[in-house]
Amino acid sequence: MNVLLDHFSEFRDGFIGTVSITAVSTAIALVLGIAIAGFRVSPVPPLRWFGTAWVTLLRNTPLTLLFLVTTFVVPEILFPGMSAFVLGSIALGFYTSSFVCEAVRSGINTVPLGQAEAARSLGMTFSQTLRLIVLPQATRTVLPPMSSIFIALTKNSAIAGAFSVTELFGWQKLMSEDGYDIIPIFLWVSLAYLVITFTISGVFRILERRMEVAR
Repeated sequence: MNVLLDHFSEFRDGFIGTVSITAVSTAIALVLGIAIAGFRVSPVPPLRWFGTAWVTLLRNTPLTLLFLVTTFVVPEILFPGMSAFVLGSIALGFYTSSFVCEAVRSGINTVPLGQAEAARSLGMTFSQTLRLIVLPQATRTVLPPMSSIFIALTKNSAIAGAFSVTELFGWQKLMSEDGYDIIPIFLWVSLAYLVITFTISGVFRILERRMEVAR
C-alpha cells in the first residue's frame, strides 16, 4: 500500500489523465469513424476512395509510429505549440476511427436495402437517409464491437505516456525510477485499468439491454 499512499496525488493525476485522453479520443474516433463510414457507403466515388484510403492507411500503421508523426512532425508543420495531451488524443482518436468506421459500416450493411430505397422514394437525400433511417437501425448491431474497440483504445492510451502525456504508465515509470517494487506498481495500474474498462463494458451492456428486441 505504501507505493500508493505515499504517491496518491501522482497516481490520481495519472488516472485522471488516462480517463481524459480516453474520453477525448473516444469522441474524436466516434465523430470521424461515423463520418468515414458514411463516405465508404456514399454514392460519390471520390468519397468512397477517400474513406477506403483512410481506413487502409490508419489500420495498417503502427500506433507508436502514428504517435511519433503526430508528436514531432505535426507541430513543426501545422500547429506549433500544441500540447502533448491534444496531440496524443488526435493520434489515438484518428487511429481508432478506422476501426469505428469498419464497425459502423458493417452495421450499415445489416440494414435491409429496401429501407434506403423507400427513403429515396420519399425524396430523402443520401445524408438524410443515412442519418434518420439507416444509422438508427444499425446502432443495435454496432454496439457489441464498439465496446471492444473502446476498451482497446483505453489500453492503447498507455503509449501516450512515452510522449509526455500524464497517464497511468507515466506514474508507473516514476515509481520504478524511485526504486519501488515493480509488482505492487503494476498491480495498482492494472486495477485502475480494470475500473475504466469495466465501466466502459457496463455502459455498453446497459445500452445493449435498452436497445434489444423483445422476444
